[in-house]
Amino acid sequence: MAQQEFNLKTELQRKAVHATSVLIVLLYFVLPKAAIVLLLTLFLILFLEVEFIRIDLKWKLPFFHKLYRAKEAESLSGNVFFLIGAIIAISAFSKAIAITAILMTTFGDAAAAIFGKRFGRTWIPKLENRAVEGCMAEFLVDLLIGFIFLDSWLVILVMAGTATIVETVVMKMDDNLLIPLFSGFNAQMLSYIIASGRLPVLAIPG
Repeated sequence: MAQQEFNLKTELQRKAVHATSVLIVLLYFVLPKAAIVLLLTLFLILFLEVEFIRIDLKWKLPFFHKLYRAKEAESLSGNVFFLIGAIIAISAFSKAIAITAILMTTFGDAAAAIFGKRFGRTWIPKLENRAVEGCMAEFLVDLLIGFIFLDSWLVILVMAGTATIVETVVMKMDDNLLIPLFSGFNAQMLSYIIASGRLPVLAIPG
């Protein structure tokens, strides 16, 4: 039980670091796209310098070294991949879709991890440490985020479904990179199809 509480506490600390994505979103509302991409690129370079110190020079960074997973001991952390994903999403997608993709990556993934570890009872066969309860929590959180920033039920469902599936089935690659790119790409392509008149908007009432 103590080990479970420790793991949950550590998971919450990891996700709290990722919650800085809210700052990215706030900045995106006040800065032009080029400025936010430049700023995130500078942060990416800074993170890569920190990763060099951590991985190649073997220096333990106060407090932060406890937040890295065992599999990240000799490889880039999820924060680096998250920044790369955010930069590409902002560069390639509309503002609403990019913001939604970034927040789904942070809060949807956090919901899956925390609810899965804390309340997980029904484990998905052949998928390591994946609980149905965690998947449901992520999907609901992703839907809520979509309702805030998007106006099409269809786009919201596709984004939330894509993000949940990617987080659930991806094992080898980093979902911090794949969730914003795959969910954002699918939503952007679907938006183009809807705009062309080939599919109904299915707008949210209000």
